[in-house]
Amino acid sequence: MPQEFAPGLVIQDFTPPLDLSQYKLIAFDMDSTLINIECVDEIADAAGRKAEVAAITEAAMRGEITDYKDSLRQRVALLKGVTVAHMEQVYNERLQLNPGAAELVAACKEAGLKVLLVSGGFTFFTDRIRARLGIDFARSNVLEVVDGVLTGRMVDQPWGDICDGEEKRRTLLEVSTLMGIPASQTIAMGDGANDLPMMGVAGLSVAYHAKPRVRAQALVAINQGGLDRLLELRA
Repeated sequence: MPQEFAPGLVIQDFTPPLDLSQYKLIAFDMDSTLINIECVDEIADAAGRKAEVAAITEAAMRGEITDYKDSLRQRVALLKGVTVAHMEQVYNERLQLNPGAAELVAACKEAGLKVLLVSGGFTFFTDRIRARLGIDFARSNVLEVVDGVLTGRMVDQPWGDICDGEEKRRTLLEVSTLMGIPASQTIAMGDGANDLPMMGVAGLSVAYHAKPRVRAQALVAINQGGLDRLLELRA
């Protein structure tokens, strides 16, 4: 049964204290977890299609759309014609790290964990967040750009076409295997339905201001405050 450890901090099937040194890898979702926006929705704003795209995003995050890849392709198609300059504007003017993001990443690194950013979003943003926070590994989707303009398509990568929930799970397991650690020594943190597969295989699953379905399945749910509230569970 879920129990409130502190206001807005819920635990279930998990007994504090949290000893970060027992874990070797932490995986973060990006949009609405590490950062405050859904990048695809904000890019769509430039095309005058934000409401249309945001409705698909919301349904996908709630788990109402079962084919995440198809839902992302639909949304990216609506971005056709948006310029790279506008994406720069989204990064500079709208994107912010969520409260406690830098503090939690720093605490995990200090405890010896490697950090993985795994996102259904886009390399344009994950590359910048990776550099900003000193993240070790990242996997996300590549938007096709021709002459500084989005084509409405994505580019296939060596590991596959689209980073969806299954790919997030596979990436977490792949990185843990490369590190020579069991999945039980990993932490996965997210907010939407496509984070559930990786949260399901991690040793510790953390929901951050998440959709009800995700909160219900996570061992720790941060429903109020910043990402660094996870650190309150330490001794």
